[in-house]
Amino acid sequence: MTSYLVSLLGGALIGLSCAILLILNGRIAGVSGIVGKVVQGIDVWTNAAFVAGLLLGPVVYFAAFHHWPTVTVTASLPLIMLAGLLVGFGSRMGSGCTSGHGVMGLARLSPRSIAAVLTFLASGIAAVALLRGAAL
Repeated sequence: MTSYLVSLLGGALIGLSCAILLILNGRIAGVSGIVGKVVQGIDVWTNAAFVAGLLLGPVVYFAAFHHWPTVTVTASLPLIMLAGLLVGFGSRMGSGCTSGHGVMGLARLSPRSIAAVLTFLASGIAAVALLRGAAL
């Protein structure tokens, strides 16, 4: 049970940060939209502060636990770059990413977000099944 506490705390912090952004700024915490606005030069300081907070997460982890989070990446750099481009394209095509639809949209019972999250999940299940050679 204690092995899940860090994940539970992380999920609670994500939910809390999304709720705070919605209450204080009236905005949805969709990371792809926030990063897109930084690139487009829209409300740069607020959006850049949000992105900086995301990037500083490992530094806060280090300060709390005195070691860097363990991350293991087994894919090649070209595959990671292709995956990143596909995720970016998909989040634009779907008018949002997993954080916007999955965290905020589901909490608001948005039908569009429910459809998007079901699509995310089905696509992920299909990808794992195909890559592992299992039958759907």
